[in-house]
Amino acid sequence: MSPKPLGTQPSATRRSLIVGATLVGGALIVGCAPVKIMSAGAPKTDYGAFGPFIRLGSDGAVTVVSKSIEFGQGSHAAYAAIVAEELDADWTRVNVVQAPADTMAYGNSLMMGIQGVGGSSAIASSWDQLRHAGAAARAMFVQAAAKRWDVPAAEISIKDGVLSHASGKSAGFGVLLADAAKVAPPAAPTLKDAARFTLIGTDRVRRKDSRGKTTGEARFTQDVQLPGMVTAMVAHAPRFGAKVKSFDDSAARKVPGVVAIHQIPTGVAVVAHGTWAARQGRDALKVDWDETKAERRGSDQIAAEFRDLAAGKGDLGKLKWEAFDSKGTPPADSDTDFVATYDFPYLAHAPMEPMNCVAIVDGGKTKLVYGAQAPTLDQLNSAMIVGALPGDIEIETLFAGGSFGRRSTLVSDYVTERVHIAKKVGKKTPVKLVWTREDDMTAGRYRPLTHHAVRVAVDKEGFPAAWRHRLVTQSILGGSPMGGKGPDMTSIEGVNGSPYLKATPVVDAQLLSPKTGVPISFWRSVGATHTAFVMEHTIDQLARRAGQDPAAYRRALYQKAGAKRHLVALDLATEKAGWTTPAPTGWTRGVAVHESFGSVVAQVAEVQLVDGVPKVGRVVTAIDCGTAISPDQIAAQMEGGTCYGLSAALFGAVTLKDGVVDQRNFDTYRVLRNSEAPSVETYIVSSSANPSGVGEPGTPVIGPAVANALLAITGKPTNALPFVKG
Repeated sequence: MSPKPLGTQPSATRRSLIVGATLVGGALIVGCAPVKIMSAGAPKTDYGAFGPFIRLGSDGAVTVVSKSIEFGQGSHAAYAAIVAEELDADWTRVNVVQAPADTMAYGNSLMMGIQGVGGSSAIASSWDQLRHAGAAARAMFVQAAAKRWDVPAAEISIKDGVLSHASGKSAGFGVLLADAAKVAPPAAPTLKDAARFTLIGTDRVRRKDSRGKTTGEARFTQDVQLPGMVTAMVAHAPRFGAKVKSFDDSAARKVPGVVAIHQIPTGVAVVAHGTWAARQGRDALKVDWDETKAERRGSDQIAAEFRDLAAGKGDLGKLKWEAFDSKGTPPADSDTDFVATYDFPYLAHAPMEPMNCVAIVDGGKTKLVYGAQAPTLDQLNSAMIVGALPGDIEIETLFAGGSFGRRSTLVSDYVTERVHIAKKVGKKTPVKLVWTREDDMTAGRYRPLTHHAVRVAVDKEGFPAAWRHRLVTQSILGGSPMGGKGPDMTSIEGVNGSPYLKATPVVDAQLLSPKTGVPISFWRSVGATHTAFVMEHTIDQLARRAGQDPAAYRRALYQKAGAKRHLVALDLATEKAGWTTPAPTGWTRGVAVHESFGSVVAQVAEVQLVDGVPKVGRVVTAIDCGTAISPDQIAAQMEGGTCYGLSAALFGAVTLKDGVVDQRNFDTYRVLRNSEAPSVETYIVSSSANPSGVGEPGTPVIGPAVANALLAITGKPTNALPFVKG
């Protein structure tokens, strides 16, 4: 579907604007987010006889409409395969296009009904939806052929988009399209039995976007060029929470190409003809910042305060500990207890493509063109700026060069920034907002700094008898429409529900969520980024204290907890890694297992120390992710997730000094080099369950697997990341 041109929109009544603003600004804040509210003002769309997910051409080609952005995770190919499997389409003639922003049609059932993707939910939220769409379309074609040929529908078969009957009659989708479109789609179409799959689970399912990205045909935001378009860059405050007090733009206005300068809530925007002119103009600005409410603490100071709070030394003020797992009566502390603390720094998302976007504001009508990860949230936040209803905000979603959570923030930070600028510019002028790497590194949003304190009493066999856990971290969801009551689940996921706690008779686990001025957001695998490390490294230390093999120790706990999936994944990974045989000379193995986003991942990492720095050679991965749609893509995601997680564990840290971020680019925010990437082998647990997450579950496991290998080498635990300091 081609994007709708900007035009005259019937003006909303004063009442509808007030109601819309009340619902967006009030009801959503307390957790009420009905789809009708989120899509208020959207034009009614007729998606045709086959529904919003499938389009068929007169030539018989099939186009699958993706409700989720494609930013490297491979969901487009999986979506296409699900539909093609049920429809029995010709895989070589199946294409994918991006859906428009339409919450009613494309809401994500696993994200409160908003249109968006996160938490590795792209496939999990679409599996049944797309299967039913494909099966319904298939049934419509079968009925059309049966009527045309005057034969029983049960005698018609479909292969590669061609319907056939034993009488010799056959016709492709294109020939029967008009007739099929007249058939009412069945409410409950018959789905294929998994034993009859010919596409899903095979290596035939490969990416549909590779050619376009290789040839340059694929469109990213930086490729967007529109008549009369200008470019904007923003001068942000050096400290979070600071506001513009005053600014001198006299020098900036003298820069050739600069056409306008506007103050917006997040800073001062320079608008120019081209990126270079906008940057030169921004550099020429002189801004005086009001830092009355700015965050002035350093990251070391914040971390120390978190440690004190966990130890009961700090001033809680209005803060309260929230219990999230409690059973039994905790015993008195003993000198024989296992005690450990763990510290995790702020992390940047650092996708290869920094934040950028294009906006056109024409009164209450707004069009946004960019890589939209959560269109509904961006519609809601943008609508409040331009005084429109959410559905009035048109979004054209493009490809994006990675995200890792950065493009999906609850406040739509960089998105609303560009809307503010485009509103100031007006005159239907397209405005492209460009963030540099330095902008995103110093003025972006981060994985929260986190502290864990663990005390474990063991029984006579060395297994946990009582587990006390104190977790201190900023809340990502607190105060947001997705927050709700009780502990922030994104903070505790991975500890809450852990098989190790299920196997422990006495548990006292609590969360404290202090606030800081540092903006935070979802980071690939979210809470699992730190909880997996704490749980898995703690278990390895307990195993060694008990004189037991770490894998055997885990097996015993999984059996106590009834964690069959963990047990299967562990057994597969250790078998393929040769756990019971000696590691190659000079190398040591470490193991870790963790469940996140519905999938269980077990990894065995082979590690050696080179000049005091961990080097990871071979990583053997086993994953139980339910039905494997594309084994090739699952392996790619395990490789990418492992390298991303290893990069963070080895080097990742965003630090602040007096409230100012130290890191500005990849010279100071070190990432894994190609030459440092390990060899990753992926083995998939056979399963007939519905698909679960793949994009994120590979990220949190590698850190503790490496830490456990280092523990075997040195006998010393790792109590703070990254492994390589400085």
